[in-house]
Amino acid sequence: MATASKPLVKTGRSTVYGKGGMVCSISPLAASAGIRVLQEGGNAFDAAVAVGATEAVTVPAACGLGGEPFVLMYEARTGKMTGLSGSGRAPRAASREFFVDKGYKTMPLRGPHSAAIPGEVDAYVGILERYGTMSLERLLEPAIGYAEEGYVVSRRQARGFKALLDVLSEYPDTAAIFTKNGRPIEEGDVLVNKNLAKTLRRVAKGGAEEFYRGDTAKEIIRAWQAAGGLYTEEELAEHSTDWYDVPISTTYRGHEIYATNPPSQGFLVLEILNILEGYDLAGMGFNTADSVHVMVEALKLAFKDRNAYMKDPRFGQIPLDDLISKEFAERRRQSIDTSSAAVVVNPGPLGAPVAGDSNTSYFCVMDSEGNALSYIHSLSAGYGSGFVAGSTGVLLNNRSGRGFSLVEGHPNVIEPGKRTMHTLNAYMTLKDGKPNIVGGTPGGDRQIPWNVQVLTNIIDHGMDPQQAVEAQRWVSWPGTDPAHVDEPYRLELDPGMPAEEAAELEARGHRVVINPEVEMGGSAKVIMLDADTGVQMGGSDPRSDGHAVSI
Repeated sequence: MATASKPLVKTGRSTVYGKGGMVCSISPLAASAGIRVLQEGGNAFDAAVAVGATEAVTVPAACGLGGEPFVLMYEARTGKMTGLSGSGRAPRAASREFFVDKGYKTMPLRGPHSAAIPGEVDAYVGILERYGTMSLERLLEPAIGYAEEGYVVSRRQARGFKALLDVLSEYPDTAAIFTKNGRPIEEGDVLVNKNLAKTLRRVAKGGAEEFYRGDTAKEIIRAWQAAGGLYTEEELAEHSTDWYDVPISTTYRGHEIYATNPPSQGFLVLEILNILEGYDLAGMGFNTADSVHVMVEALKLAFKDRNAYMKDPRFGQIPLDDLISKEFAERRRQSIDTSSAAVVVNPGPLGAPVAGDSNTSYFCVMDSEGNALSYIHSLSAGYGSGFVAGSTGVLLNNRSGRGFSLVEGHPNVIEPGKRTMHTLNAYMTLKDGKPNIVGGTPGGDRQIPWNVQVLTNIIDHGMDPQQAVEAQRWVSWPGTDPAHVDEPYRLELDPGMPAEEAAELEARGHRVVINPEVEMGGSAKVIMLDADTGVQMGGSDPRSDGHAVSI
């Protein structure tokens, strides 16, 4: 790894080591469920389904059966990488004109119109059919237990219930589960969702068929339509996971870097790393004005390219080969002024003309054979749409509300059957053909800069996984959110960043804001593998609940 000197990063946790398998999750209960699967002889794919389903119950602000996943997978037996996209399409009755005629300037952020068809359950089933060794019924047992008997709410989760009480109170089926008779659920309370337990039991026996075409599907659509939603039973039945055998990739200082394919915006990580490869980040030093400046400017360029060129691949050609090429990165790098922050940024010129938050959960799993998954799933904003689908106990996402644009001619304007571009992204690196770094974080548009920072912390600055996820971070705004994309740039720094470096960044023209607390910095998770020794190393962000667990 290219590092001039390893920076001192004091951590509140130690890196977790093991050889028999590892799980890193925001939920201690989900991490334990995954480890039990590995201990019982299941593989990483089995464990991932157990972790994902348990998170869907125990992290309701972030993910659930009503959410959408994006996953990268490495199969040790074949040495192959695959990926999946579990995002849902807009209703066939949805259009820009539909919302504009109702007086909307931007897409509705909450409620039934903000939700897209959930992809979580179909992803579970597809993963098990391709790679699993255990039954869906066995792997959903922990999630069913926590839904039926309840789980204890943590301090951080209680803050969310209090902060978004208005969202959780708007719809009766939501309020019945996620409030205490109109008051916020508190730390130490036991949260029970018996309706979700019943749904999980039906899914455990009937799989995707039950969720998308059975009694569960009928109740979801009944409730959705009763609240004014546009989806039909036929559209829910038609949902399918998109699988791809060649995840997008680039190289960075001897590592093969893989990211989730569109409609995920994972390509941004690759574009930024290509730009940064032309700078000596190790020589510049960790979190210095020099290194932060070029990283921020690279981020601005990549976000501008995303907003200009990216869309659902089914709705037009995407210049992806250009955007993640070394040649394109060289052209973009030339536009960076190392002494001054850009105020106005334009999309990069392509080789050919172009036609026409933090409420997410990320986890990673690796088993003793070297199978590995990088798994991100989300309801989008906190508690998604705020709408529980009738008696199912399933809280629907609000990805359509947060992702689509109502600007005529925009690449991401809502159209019938279209999928919005996604902030969700995950990464995995290979070295000598084997997984080396498996990681990701929730955080909306913050995911991109945080993922890049964790990768450069490890590759350029020689940090171990715990140091890499716990180190002070920064984020530059705006990114891709339609509601904020035209705002002036600002650079948010974690507390503890050196004052002299912050002052130098301001001198270069950055509008610097110091975050009030480190807890605003996401929930990064990383597993690293030493292929020579078989030692696995895990790091888990103390800015959130959860931990790394090993065998």
